[in-house]
Amino acid sequence: MDLTRTPAWTALKTERKAWNALHLRDLFKKDKQRFERFSLALDDEFLLDYSKNLIRPQTLRLLLKLAKESALVPLRDAMFAGERINLTEGRAVLHTALRNRSERPVEVDGRDVMPDVREMLARMRAFADRVRTGKWKGYSGKPITDVVNIGIGGSDLGPAMACLALKPYGGNLRAHFVSNVDPSHLYDTLEDLDPATTLFIVASKTFTTQETLLNAQAARAWLLSNLPSPPGTSPKGAGRDEVAVPSEARDGPKVHRRAGDEGATHPVAKHFVAVSTNEAAVRAFGIDPANMFGFWDWVGGRYSLWSAIGLPIALYIGMDAFEEMLEGAFDLDEHFRTAPLEANMPVLLGLLGLWYNNFWDSQAYAVLPYEQRLARFPAYLQQLDMESSGKGVQRDGKPVKASTGPIVFGEPGSNGQHAFYQLIHQGAKLIPCDFLAGRESHNDVNGQHAVLLSNFLAQTEALMRGKTAVEAEAELVRAGMARRELKALLPHKVFPGNRPSNSILYRKLTPRTLGRLIALYEHKVFVQAALWNINAYDQWGVELGKQLAQVLLPELTGAPAKVGSHDASTEGLIARLRAA
Repeated sequence: MDLTRTPAWTALKTERKAWNALHLRDLFKKDKQRFERFSLALDDEFLLDYSKNLIRPQTLRLLLKLAKESALVPLRDAMFAGERINLTEGRAVLHTALRNRSERPVEVDGRDVMPDVREMLARMRAFADRVRTGKWKGYSGKPITDVVNIGIGGSDLGPAMACLALKPYGGNLRAHFVSNVDPSHLYDTLEDLDPATTLFIVASKTFTTQETLLNAQAARAWLLSNLPSPPGTSPKGAGRDEVAVPSEARDGPKVHRRAGDEGATHPVAKHFVAVSTNEAAVRAFGIDPANMFGFWDWVGGRYSLWSAIGLPIALYIGMDAFEEMLEGAFDLDEHFRTAPLEANMPVLLGLLGLWYNNFWDSQAYAVLPYEQRLARFPAYLQQLDMESSGKGVQRDGKPVKASTGPIVFGEPGSNGQHAFYQLIHQGAKLIPCDFLAGRESHNDVNGQHAVLLSNFLAQTEALMRGKTAVEAEAELVRAGMARRELKALLPHKVFPGNRPSNSILYRKLTPRTLGRLIALYEHKVFVQAALWNINAYDQWGVELGKQLAQVLLPELTGAPAKVGSHDASTEGLIARLRAA
């Protein structure tokens, strides 16, 4: 359905023009109940304040009318029902099943997937408990102290973000993440680690992802070259000299038991596990298939941290806390599934995103957590939103009729205030902002959390109110500035205000809170995609670069490319790189 041809879309164009004469400062002055009118609480722990947006009651009514004229509700229900809404790949979209905490079955093609989900959670729990309690020993007989997750994209961003966010819940294990094929990433990570106490998780559904496999092979070579001998064995035949076999480092060892060392396995099997569905490739690498954790084709990469991809999270914070995170996501799933559209947090956020993107020509939005441990949350949302919404064709293959795919960026407050907030406050671009903050801190020292929150509140108020020329002049006069200097400086001291923001306030950053935050944005992205009539669950745009890289690699390392097979720029760069 083309929403740009609906009566609601036309009416929203007229409503947008009306805002040329409106200012949020005046609307707040006239309506003392504006906060109550435009805020929504899930419970005492989780609040969305959207009152500082460029909306009035009639704006919201038109946006909701647009939602009702779209396929949003049928698509939402189809997703939860396990229908194959990812139509370009013929797959269901059921990350919600991974955190389904009810007894309600979830079926794909008539088969309930919940028994499989619960079985995998039980396997994750058993493994996490063994590692965290020290029962799982490395090849040298020492317990694990460090876990290195090797993945990329959704196999890296989600777990890395969550482990940082939930650091107060971490135990004795340290979590590390390697994703970039740049060898410096792996080198810097391994530099201070002990191979005898390091466990690697190789996360790749197909076990063919180039960046992940190259890093995993390099990590395996590092392990085999540096692992000390097991206790009670001679240096030769059982220790460093034997395990550092070049062919094994290159091609992958077979899992086997050692003669005279009952119960021991090859070192790779004691220090590597896999999150994958390709058992043959996992086995060939040297990982015991018993330590392979799978997931399903209805789990998209950027929605996968709830699955076995979340194994590093479970190892770091424990399975009880991991399941608490699932429960938080389930809270938002139930809210999104059952709440009326006008009282539905993801729906409201999605409608506001469309309002700015399509009627205000806003091409970006900022996510600004006033919580240092959410430092990686904006990067996580970049993939979630930009890979999902960055589509130029509708679900039926026809070109989209409206702008999609906003640019997402952000940094923790108050760091961002001393970086890019200048553009948001006084720049010529409209950049809506989401501010996130916790009422309580895990680490309040010297009253600094109150200072942080005062900045959180001040920024949203400043963006909304601005500062008029009259106010700026009075301020400069009070400061004793001479009239001539005042006149020159005054234009630079004016803030236009009328800059929109949402405030998401939670009690404390707990596993349940984090689950709610992630699910909130997942469903916001879904809402926007449904309104734009695009498929949020494929990512064909990442394929072309991969294909070309496969062609270019041998041309960088082997015989020269055939002249004219690339454009002049690419050929010139190849020549310069080969000359180096």
